[in-house]
Amino acid sequence: MTINGTDYISTRGNADALDFAGVTLTGLARDGGLYVPRHWPQFSTEDIKAMRGLSYVELAARVMAPFTAGVLSESELKGLCSTAYGSFAHSAITPLVQLDGQHWLLELFHGPTLAFKDVALQLLGQLFERFLSGTDKKLTIVGATSGDTGSAAIDAVAGLAQIEIFMLHPHNRVSDVQRRQMTTILAPNVHNIAIEGSFDDAQAMVKRMFSDKDVNGPLTLSAVNSINWARLMAQVVYYFYAALRLGGPERKIAFSVPTGNFGDVFAGYVAAQMGLPIEQLIVATNINDILHRALSKGDYSVLGVTPTASPSMDIQVSSNFERLLFDLEGRDGSTTAARMKWFEQMGKMVLSPDMRKKSALLSSARADADQMAAAMRWAYGAADQIIDPHTAIALHAARASGIKPETPIVTLATAHPAKFPDAVENATGVRPALPARVSHLFDREERFDVLPGTYDAVRDYVLARAVR
Repeated sequence: MTINGTDYISTRGNADALDFAGVTLTGLARDGGLYVPRHWPQFSTEDIKAMRGLSYVELAARVMAPFTAGVLSESELKGLCSTAYGSFAHSAITPLVQLDGQHWLLELFHGPTLAFKDVALQLLGQLFERFLSGTDKKLTIVGATSGDTGSAAIDAVAGLAQIEIFMLHPHNRVSDVQRRQMTTILAPNVHNIAIEGSFDDAQAMVKRMFSDKDVNGPLTLSAVNSINWARLMAQVVYYFYAALRLGGPERKIAFSVPTGNFGDVFAGYVAAQMGLPIEQLIVATNINDILHRALSKGDYSVLGVTPTASPSMDIQVSSNFERLLFDLEGRDGSTTAARMKWFEQMGKMVLSPDMRKKSALLSSARADADQMAAAMRWAYGAADQIIDPHTAIALHAARASGIKPETPIVTLATAHPAKFPDAVENATGVRPALPARVSHLFDREERFDVLPGTYDAVRDYVLARAVR
């Protein structure tokens, strides 16, 4: 194993390089780009074989150690991971469930807020606390959520003295469970903002704040969205976890990933760059299919967001796609900066045939409402598994992929079905119950503010309430 991933650079090439602590606390680069390691760490086949039999916590420390070298040791990481995952309801943290001879679910929803975001954000909360400890630094987190990031981030940092969190969500476009998991946490450092607009509108506002001197001058901003490298890094681990349990590294595994902001599937891409043998990464989208169009036809153009029963995927501007573009174009920051400037002005870009060829590890598929419901019915009827709408979209893509039968396909189950009871009941006739540990959710008081979908309104709200 070579350890060379501890120096982080911006995808747009015009921001200072940072170490792991710096990149964790900063989130988005000052030039508007996203941080990535200067070089991808590499594991040999023997390195990966040596990971067999490790617990999830031990594996997490081993996989992430190259990214934190010089800042945190593997043993320090193990301690942080033990704390982060101590509240998970399953001892395996991310257990595998077999559906049939080829298909598996990787259950990523056993954390405190019932979504895959907990795997990364529980650790990110520990990292924030570690890096702020012993300083007088105050951190202002601003984030946008299409449903799950908000609750997971708020749970991870609620009550922390040196952190203030402002979370934007699209008003009336998340499920009742998703909203209540955010808005019923009444800690004084938590501020929930419902904006009259889409997730893309909220995400654009968050990005703008990082480049707005009136905001990032008086405040020390950080991010919890998957634009934050540390969050994405933590998601790389479960690809190794699943592959090792299904015959890796000697046997290649395919993964089907419900995709909105491109962070979860990009973590799989990172695992492959690190040496994990992956047959295919299937980018599964709903009818808001910009990523499917980009990967299958080279057409990355914004067509507007249509609300669906899979709201966490109702996205047209996928932030993490920029990290892939940076890699596909030879890691030239000036080229990526020019490409993204054009996209931000025109709302479209074209992926060249060469770029699409270089991204051959990534295939894509689109599922409409009927196909999503059919996948939910199949999982229930064939394997007695109740799955949520996002997982169903990825399962539809997995079953339609045409990958040879001897290759296991792991569908990432990204949310507990009880977060979307209406959609599940409509498809299967079964209304999933909330786990006992969150069953009191609908008895608790809510607190949030509804703001116009304008940058000025949100900026002024944050500046008026953030602790300096």
